[in-house]
Amino acid sequence: MSNRLALAAADAAGTNGLPSATETIEALNNAQEGLQEIAKNPGLLREWLDGLMPELLNFAFQVVIALVFYAIGSRVIRSVVKMVHRSMERAGTDAGVKQFVLPLLKYSLYLFLVFLIMGLFGIATTSVVAIFGSVGVAVGLALQGSLSNLAGGVLILLLKPFRVGDYIIEDTNKNEGTVSEISIFYTKLLTPDNRMIVIPNGTLSNSSLTNVSHMDRRRIDVTVGIAYQSDLKKAKAVLYAAAEKETARIPEEEIIVMVDSFGDSAMNMGVKMWVSAAEYWPARWRLMENIKYALDENGLVIPFPQMDITVKASDSV
Repeated sequence: MSNRLALAAADAAGTNGLPSATETIEALNNAQEGLQEIAKNPGLLREWLDGLMPELLNFAFQVVIALVFYAIGSRVIRSVVKMVHRSMERAGTDAGVKQFVLPLLKYSLYLFLVFLIMGLFGIATTSVVAIFGSVGVAVGLALQGSLSNLAGGVLILLLKPFRVGDYIIEDTNKNEGTVSEISIFYTKLLTPDNRMIVIPNGTLSNSSLTNVSHMDRRRIDVTVGIAYQSDLKKAKAVLYAAAEKETARIPEEEIIVMVDSFGDSAMNMGVKMWVSAAEYWPARWRLMENIKYALDENGLVIPFPQMDITVKASDSV
């Protein structure tokens, strides 16, 4: 009676999504019969193994072929990338374009190679492409920033606001330096004190920047304060002579010396002259130093800020 109740309870459990007792007993009986049959006739196991061996050998052969195909394909990809690199060098392609295009070409060829190997195993590439497409949508939503950097890199290479070797100033965060590399997602700047700054391409493509090296000439603008009691004509002549002696000055460009503004304690004199972009900072530093020497030699004073205080005595009671 108790056994019947247990079976009834087990059958009731089967109605809740679990195997019923009857089904479990039938499965065990079938397994037992199969083992008994194999024990009575050992040749069945051998026949099953013999039937399985061709499939295993075929799979192992496909794996070997895939490995050989991958090794050959890798060499071909390296050769293609080297050939494209040499062609770009002969054509004088910009370094930033090479840094961007060559890795992209390499990864694309390896992805194509993987699709070919999958075809050797009989995997339908159309279904794989569909899976990659659906996964790509999800990954794209998760990696919007990286995709924005990729698009920014493409825009930088197409529009060429700067090239490798240019000195740029990123106006948003005031990062500046010489462009050393334009990669797929980031641009690397090397600062004058040998620090590496990595900026996302999306930031550079969506914000303003200053390309200091784009033009071959730059104008030096220097402002010098001269005391109000100084001789203005003499001061202009001294400043003009100091600028004219600068060896890096471009001779055909005019030197401009003028009164720029009136300050609280001095007349602010402006000196403007043109030099090559490569000589800008050394020429500016020399000019500032030579102006100070020239003013001292001619008795012209650079005043410091002063304040006159008038004290009024109050009437005593």
